[in-house]
Amino acid sequence: MKWIQLESEDQLAELATLSEQTPVLIFKHSTKCYISKTVLKNFENTYQEQDKVVTYFLDLIAYRAISNKIAADYKVEHQSPQLIAIYKNEVIYHASHSDIDADAVLKAVNAKI
Repeated sequence: MKWIQLESEDQLAELATLSEQTPVLIFKHSTKCYISKTVLKNFENTYQEQDKVVTYFLDLIAYRAISNKIAADYKVEHQSPQLIAIYKNEVIYHASHSDIDADAVLKAVNAKI
């Protein structure tokens, strides 16, 4: 997948602006968690990349403060692993652990655009 590494709060502002025109996905991943690694692998194997969707990857171990800001800004309780879809700066889908479903996120995205 073509992940953009999410490593700064400045990127969160850019992401919010970008989401006004195109859907944005944020995958929050714990690099120390087997479950998170398994969910990430399953998502990457089943997600059909879309030109109209921008995908961000957040390493929770290295950038926990950014995860906390996402939780506060979008009012989505922190989970790991977690997938959040944002469009027009609003959460249109979020799931964690085994509930993360590539088809479900694409249905949510396609319903909004």
